[in-house]
Amino acid sequence: MPILTTLRRSRATTIMILCATLGLVGTAGAFGACGDAGNDADRASAANTDSGSAPIVRTPTYGYEIVATYPHDPKAFTQGLLWHQGRFFESTGQVKESSIREVELASGRAIRKSDLEEPYFGEGIVIIGDEMFQVTWENGKAFTYDWKTFTRQKTFSYDGEGWGLTTDGSSIIMSNGSNTLIYRDPATFKAVKAVTVTDKGVPVSQLNELEWVKGEIWANVWQSEQIARIDPATGNVLGWIDLTGILPTIDRTGKEDVLNGIGYDAEKDRIFVTGKYWSKLFEIRITPKS
Repeated sequence: MPILTTLRRSRATTIMILCATLGLVGTAGAFGACGDAGNDADRASAANTDSGSAPIVRTPTYGYEIVATYPHDPKAFTQGLLWHQGRFFESTGQVKESSIREVELASGRAIRKSDLEEPYFGEGIVIIGDEMFQVTWENGKAFTYDWKTFTRQKTFSYDGEGWGLTTDGSSIIMSNGSNTLIYRDPATFKAVKAVTVTDKGVPVSQLNELEWVKGEIWANVWQSEQIARIDPATGNVLGWIDLTGILPTIDRTGKEDVLNGIGYDAEKDRIFVTGKYWSKLFEIRITPKS
């Protein structure tokens, strides 16, 4: 198999879901079309306008500018990025390769690291108070650490898969590869509510790494170069960020996997993105889509 991630999910299922996820059936329209769906949507929009009906309102799509480029560990199967109190953290996956680490931004070097033992496959991380939470993919376990020392403290159990984590400041918000975001109590890790994510009524599945950005939930969509901007109250997609081509061909060796990892420095209003096994990490600025 050319990409390790493809071992994790069904490719056939992924293709079907992505057509709906990325709005390729003419409802979200930001990414063109699946087959001739985009042309059909354009004709439908024109017909609605001619007939006096309300035109189709498409979900906004945004572009990006690269502000700065930093080194990134090409051996890191990135599951999550996190900026906290002026320090940069990353979680990595794969059995025998999973870890949490504090990273020096300028060099990409891990200045502190704690490995996750077999059989665990590490996934996303988030910090609330003094605790860093880490979930696992199919193991049904979440771990907490003292985020300053990486000393492990607690273990929680949960049903289903764990993918990404973020927080609204009080609850843990978790993705599991579906179109549902689960809110959890940090004290018990029990689910307290769920929010379904849709774009113009179309389920947005394969939600992966999460980040809380200015009152929105930003989510990588697995096997795509898009980030969904989600209203946490309704689950509606407010916009899409198209990061197509952000890792140039010249920086690709053939070992890279998908875009994954969003870190937000709220103090300096900086956004960082990278991917699994990528050699670069990018600080970006969001721009209107031309």
